[in-house]
Amino acid sequence: MFRFSFTIAASLLSCSACFPAFSQSTGNWPQWRGPAGTGVAVDANPPTDWSETKNIRWKTSVPGRGHSTPIVWGDKVFLTTAIPVGPKLPPKPSGRPGAHDNLPVDSEYRFVVLAFDRDDGQLIWDKMVRQAVPIEGAHHTASLASASPVTDGTHVFAHFGTQGLYCLDFDGKVVWSKQLGTMHTKHGHGEGSSPALYGDTLIVNWDHEEQSFLVAIDKTTGTQLWRRDRDEVTSWSTPIIVELDGTTQVIVCGTDRVRGYDITSGETIWQCGGLSANIVATPVAADSILYVGSSYEKRAMMAIQLSDARGDITDSDQVLWMRTRGTPYVPSPLLYDDSLYYLTHYQNVMTRIEAKTGVDAPGALRLGPLGNIYASPVGAAGRVYVTDLDGVTLVLSHSQIPRMIAVNRLGEKVSASAAIVGEEIFLRGDKHLFCISN
Repeated sequence: MFRFSFTIAASLLSCSACFPAFSQSTGNWPQWRGPAGTGVAVDANPPTDWSETKNIRWKTSVPGRGHSTPIVWGDKVFLTTAIPVGPKLPPKPSGRPGAHDNLPVDSEYRFVVLAFDRDDGQLIWDKMVRQAVPIEGAHHTASLASASPVTDGTHVFAHFGTQGLYCLDFDGKVVWSKQLGTMHTKHGHGEGSSPALYGDTLIVNWDHEEQSFLVAIDKTTGTQLWRRDRDEVTSWSTPIIVELDGTTQVIVCGTDRVRGYDITSGETIWQCGGLSANIVATPVAADSILYVGSSYEKRAMMAIQLSDARGDITDSDQVLWMRTRGTPYVPSPLLYDDSLYYLTHYQNVMTRIEAKTGVDAPGALRLGPLGNIYASPVGAAGRVYVTDLDGVTLVLSHSQIPRMIAVNRLGEKVSASAAIVGEEIFLRGDKHLFCISN
């Protein structure tokens, strides 16, 4: 294992296929994991170094608490949050195993969508879409607004799980809303899967401790197009959508298996077992190959050939490679060119491999300056950015043997993943939204 430490850093510093839905929206960050759903901003060139005072273009307060990633379109930045209001209520007992790790449900909350001016960070509008006492809380490391919004450039779609799915225009007007039911997550740890968008179809994954399902919704009207029950328990992974050989697939990871669905009918095209329980990481795909990973009671990372995948492909030749060490739990992998980066569980160990072969290139690297990591790594301009829970970002070169370029301290805790557009990085901290730019 390669190790990065402050001592080593000093010496290093002196030294067909498969198209995601937003692959053409490179000038924006319209969804969770960016334009192509891989964590990469292809045409961007963001800063490599900053601090609490250096290269901070603006810093604006964000009320409440949320771990959703900011999305960016044109001159606007969108975010969701949950704000406690009113008098404190007696905490609601959960009665669920593991619930002692949860935030108490002791208040009503305002569930809010916010729009900021990209140029100066000023709040343009904030829209409360619902006020309610949550059905259950969330893990103490999570939030009640963890699902990232998605935009088509005209509307913003925000998902608050049990509190509803909302379509807003760019002026903050609610166009439609939809209640999909009551979600009961494992241990009451909260909701987190973000919606996915393709054309006029919005996809929501609803894996929980009761009847799980996948649903397709008309983005214009909020009308349900189809719904498919899933034999799954709670997962937090966001669906991805790929075009392949004339068919558009919705791909969803779950505790039992990862599946590909026809986006038009909702019918299952293929499925593959081998992952762990408690799926959090969102998969990535390119060149007809899907990369999925999980880490809980067991570890699994594998590459799946999507071309000709039909039926149950578990342990078949469609599985190109599989790894059982150092696999991701909370952060999602980064697919950058021909390289796949992923964190071990949520620790400060990152593995870089050749994506198509699964071969170490160079393998595991200990990210010495960082602690635990919940934000997913992002890439731009030949660099990889990894941010830990304390708001420390390590910048590495995107090369076969990554070198440390910079260590940046923001002075605020960070759980949300970064968004990169042009020469700017947008980072959401516990209390503020930052625009980092030279």
